[in-house]
Amino acid sequence: MYFKDVIGQEDIKKKLINNFKNNRVSHAQLFLGPEGSGKLALAIAYARYLACKKPGSEDACGECPSCQKYNKFAHPDLNFFYPIPSKTVNGTPLIGKDFARQWITFLQKSPYLSLNDWYKDIDIENKQGIINARDCTEIVKVLGYKSYESDFKVVVIWMIERLYHAAAPKLLKILEEPPEKTLFLLVSENQDLILNTILSRAQIVKIPRLRDDEVREGLISKYNCDPVKADQIAFLADGNFFQALNMMESEEILENNTDFLREWLRVCYKFDTREILAYVDNLSKMGRERQKTLLSFALEVFRQCNLFNYHAGDLIKIHPDSRDFINKFSTILTPQVAINMTEEFSKAIYHVERNANPKILFTDLSLKSHRIMKAKK
Repeated sequence: MYFKDVIGQEDIKKKLINNFKNNRVSHAQLFLGPEGSGKLALAIAYARYLACKKPGSEDACGECPSCQKYNKFAHPDLNFFYPIPSKTVNGTPLIGKDFARQWITFLQKSPYLSLNDWYKDIDIENKQGIINARDCTEIVKVLGYKSYESDFKVVVIWMIERLYHAAAPKLLKILEEPPEKTLFLLVSENQDLILNTILSRAQIVKIPRLRDDEVREGLISKYNCDPVKADQIAFLADGNFFQALNMMESEEILENNTDFLREWLRVCYKFDTREILAYVDNLSKMGRERQKTLLSFALEVFRQCNLFNYHAGDLIKIHPDSRDFINKFSTILTPQVAINMTEEFSKAIYHVERNANPKILFTDLSLKSHRIMKAKK
């Protein structure tokens, strides 16, 4: 991963490079941003740039031995730590090294990662991973060695908010008084879940959500996506490049979202219980990412309806196939109805991510949608 491979975030790239050139590299930096913003990709590109033997004005050279090793995530001074299952094997707690091969394979697919996808890869989809005390001990041990090739020994901790609280004291001292030429790159999606003692020891680098034009350009230039399709994906992804890649790989998601949502909400409005249960059954059989994408699409539809109702039609940026749906549906989705529907669908996304029973979840959402839409009068 080079800076040139990171989608958008040009200001952040320039700031990181200038900090290095001006000898202002903070020993602990927290890359904080929403899912799909490219924070892990930026952290890896930054680490590569610092290790490069012949760095250019905008990126690493790509030719030196260091860059060659970074291509395989095999540089001896690059160390990754990430959430893993909280369990033991033969009485010994697992450690991040036990999942090193899976982690590298996971990274090689794409640095635009989802925590849920990582859990799926290591087969703990219904549980929560942690960064445990043994991993913190390993971090201290690794940093006790001198760097092999680079000026900096780099520790990348992905999802630092998953740090087990009882393990934090092992990390705090070395964060406060690190060995010389040590660099912590902490990556997080939720600042509220990070211990204050960690936050106070790190320089925060805020990574914003990607703009639609950046998502579109990234899909076209990096993944040869059709421009028309890239337009629709960029609109639906809402700045999340991880979601954009998922949608690009599935034609069905893009083609069927409008029709499915229109018919589902229609039967909810009519309160046709037989049809509602049929739609709930179809929703339950969808994969979790497909469910989230449909619900996210619904949130965008509600937002666009509000724009239409407030006579801001010039701000509507919906795909042509969906515009007629927006125009008609906005008569039902008055501003207060749109707010209430948005709240319920946002809750549904939250529960989907936490493996709620889909039949119960979507039955409840369908019934609530009926009450909200009928209450408009």
